[in-house]
Amino acid sequence: MKKREILSQIRLSDSQKKKLNDEIKAFYLDERGEEIGMIEQMQLLELFEQRLAPVIYNKALDDAKRWYAQLLDNMESDYYTLYKNTD
Repeated sequence: MKKREILSQIRLSDSQKKKLNDEIKAFYLDERGEEIGMIEQMQLLELFEQRLAPVIYNKALDDAKRWYAQLLDNMESDYYTLYKNTD
């Protein structure tokens, strides 16, 4: 069995970074009426990658675990409904 690699940091592709930088730029312009430079966009995106992304990733794992546990609970009750009455 292959050992899983520990995820140390979430990495975005260049195209994802470009799209998110465009979103940051649009947000600043639409919401704040300000233009934000490329360096500031990159710094903000780096901050999100390093600080926010792991929190969101962990939350998604917790949500998936709860969903899977509920699915297993339902499977067990569904399993016993298939039993035939032998009396």
